[in-house]
Amino acid sequence: MKELPDLEAYRPNVGICLLNREGQVWLGERKPPKSGQSLDFRWQMPQGGMDPGETPAQTAVRELAEETGVTSARLLTITPGWLVYEFPQGYRMRKKDKWQGQRQKWALMLFEGDDSEIDLEADDEPEFLRWRWASLEEMPDLVVPFKRGVYTALKESFLPFAAFLTEGR
Repeated sequence: MKELPDLEAYRPNVGICLLNREGQVWLGERKPPKSGQSLDFRWQMPQGGMDPGETPAQTAVRELAEETGVTSARLLTITPGWLVYEFPQGYRMRKKDKWQGQRQKWALMLFEGDDSEIDLEADDEPEFLRWRWASLEEMPDLVVPFKRGVYTALKESFLPFAAFLTEGR
């Protein structure tokens, strides 16, 4: 049996899987990385750290608005446990960070607005260059390799929701 990691060594974080009415997921292309990091696999779903005293649902709503400008979304569910990924050797989000990786709750949200609502400049520090809708099936292949395990688990968990949205179309 695999031993569970010490979750206190992982930054608490919430990710958002935003589905449109066609069952596609929102992906943003991250800004170019710092020198020495790969330019490949820059697509990801919105995510961000939890502020002290904030619930996962509150973090999801805040991060979605900050990173995408989207406020017309309905929360459908939040993963019950933590999904964990490790940072690669030498990777740091910021120099002062000492985290081994991130522990994440994931919010599945339904986008109820129009694409014109999406504004990558909604926050003072935009994280994405551009965005697109993609299928859940292709999503894990577009992200950095160290996040693929989490994204594959999300794909498998959320595919029934995406299928439900497209039934009868």
